[in-house]
Amino acid sequence: MSSPNPSLEGLRIHRKPVATGSRAWLVVGIILLVVLLAGIAWWLRQPKALVVKTVVAREVSSGQPGERTVLNASGYVVARREATVSSKVTGKVMEVLIEEGMKVAEGQVLARLDDTNVKASFRLAEAQLVSARAALEETRVGIRQAEIDLRRIADLARIKIASDSDLDKAQAAADGLKARLVQQEAGVKVAETELAAWQQQLDDTIIRAPFAGIVTSKNAQPGEMISPISAGGGFTRTGICTIVDMDSLEIEIDVSESYINRVVAAQPVEASLDAYAEWKIPCKVIAIIPTADRQKSTVRVRVGFDKLDPRILPQMSVKVAFRETTASGAANGHQTLVPKVALSQDGSADIVYVVRNGRAERRAVKVGGTRGEEAELLTGLSGGERVITSRPPGLKDGASVKEAAQ
Repeated sequence: MSSPNPSLEGLRIHRKPVATGSRAWLVVGIILLVVLLAGIAWWLRQPKALVVKTVVAREVSSGQPGERTVLNASGYVVARREATVSSKVTGKVMEVLIEEGMKVAEGQVLARLDDTNVKASFRLAEAQLVSARAALEETRVGIRQAEIDLRRIADLARIKIASDSDLDKAQAAADGLKARLVQQEAGVKVAETELAAWQQQLDDTIIRAPFAGIVTSKNAQPGEMISPISAGGGFTRTGICTIVDMDSLEIEIDVSESYINRVVAAQPVEASLDAYAEWKIPCKVIAIIPTADRQKSTVRVRVGFDKLDPRILPQMSVKVAFRETTASGAANGHQTLVPKVALSQDGSADIVYVVRNGRAERRAVKVGGTRGEEAELLTGLSGGERVITSRPPGLKDGASVKEAAQ
């Protein structure tokens, strides 16, 4: 029996039909998964909201015309006249006549140095002056006698009793004594000058107060060496004491360049010593030193006391409030109060950050003055806005923020 002939139909592969609906759902699922993963990645990359502390800005009336504080600063009480008194010569201290806290007058003797050698030289110069003056008188007597002899010989020469040679000798003797007199007069002046020099050196051994004041430190004791220049070794003092003129006390303040525009000459100032915090001392600006310190970015300001008081002492620390007389506060008669800690500097501008729609918003403001721990803002902020008082890292304009629970 013969086998059947193969045909092309017998070689065909039969496939099962795939449902088109299942394929569509698979594509949709993949797309949703990709979108979900992209959303999660975007959410993870978003910065987290910064937690900040806030307060509500208060709007108050500017009140009646008067003085406002435009700048607070701190400094020290200093003396314009203060000197460490030394000697003009090097010598051993024999006597010290002052103590700390003593009041001294101008020219008062403070100390004496060893003057033994100077006195000996002074007495020698004095004796030389006496000798020179005695020789001068002797020469004057000789001149008078020589002039008498000259006249006598001249009379004899006219009657031919004395010769011309005798007359010439008498004339020469008189002229020689006159020349010696001139030389001795110059020698007397030299001796007087030398005596004056030794007298000055003798006076230099007495140390006197250059001005009236109070002794704040005593730097030398009897037996020690003192010199107007510093000598090596540490055994030679350079001063007897330090004197301060208490009538020259003032306040010295370093004001930041950013705020120096708020200070003017003769501006009223209210000072408060750290030692007497409740005592308000009226002062005024004496001068603004016309140069800046490039290292500290400050300008030095001198402030003088309206009235001095014995409680004010040199080197005391002091806080000052620069005042400004104004007719009104802000243009609309109102001011906004915020805590001082809410203020910060951006270059030369004062700024604050407020919370607006969950984000930090930078505001440039104009500070009018202070009231205790609050600052008066004239422009840039309205009452009722929430001001950020903390400064977390990353805080900037547009940053996402979240207010901390009060």
